Amino acid sequence: MTLPRDARIVILTGAGISAESGLRTFRAADGLWEDHRVEDVATPEAFGRNPELVYRFYNERRRSLAAVQLNAAHLALARLEKEWPGELLLVTQNVDDLHDRAGSRNLLHMHGELLKGRCLGCGAVADWPDDMDGHSRCPTCTRGLVRPHIVWFGELPLGLERIYAALECCNLFVAIGTSGHVYPAAGFVEAVGPRARTVELNLEPSRVVDAFQEHRVGRATDLVPALVAELLGGPAF
Repeated sequence: MTLPRDARIVILTGAGISAESGLRTFRAADGLWEDHRVEDVATPEAFGRNPELVYRFYNERRRSLAAVQLNAAHLALARLEKEWPGELLLVTQNVDDLHDRAGSRNLLHMHGELLKGRCLGCGAVADWPDDMDGHSRCPTCTRGLVRPHIVWFGELPLGLERIYAALECCNLFVAIGTSGHVYPAAGFVEAVGPRARTVELNLEPSRVVDAFQEHRVGRATDLVPALVAELLGGPAF
């Protein structure tokens, strides 16, 4: 794949890229998330009904990240950001920290971050690597209750204005490991400008695969380094 060296790139990653590091995808075939109904752990109403369950659920997810290692796809995207001379925005639907660990910096977590907390009082977001509960208080205002910094169902994803602005002027949009079921991310391919090239990398075609000009089937750990090598004009690693 050949692009002008000043081309703008937007990359969207979903659960498929982290699944190869051992993290389960967001929702299993039976609709459960880590054996819980989404309605019980991933909505504002769930937090209002049973905050102890919600805190416990995310505490367990947070602890599990310590045993998860980033993979070749995360490293390849960090390499692309470092070596690509044009603009690059990496948007992830994932709440893990694997892109961060790999070294990606021009990174937008549209669904929040597992290792951060958000104050219900002042709205400040702070790093939060440890457990949180009903006694956790905001380090900024010192009074507000802290909740997981996760975009729950029924809440607006983060950074949409910046994402859509980048999509409108990008030359290449790549979706990696996404199912095409969750909006607005599933509709990003429709928001790119008419001159942009669009590519989907996935284990199997997503629900919106027909909207892409090109589709490559396989593991992210194989496909992503290969694509990065194409763009940079050198070996994968």
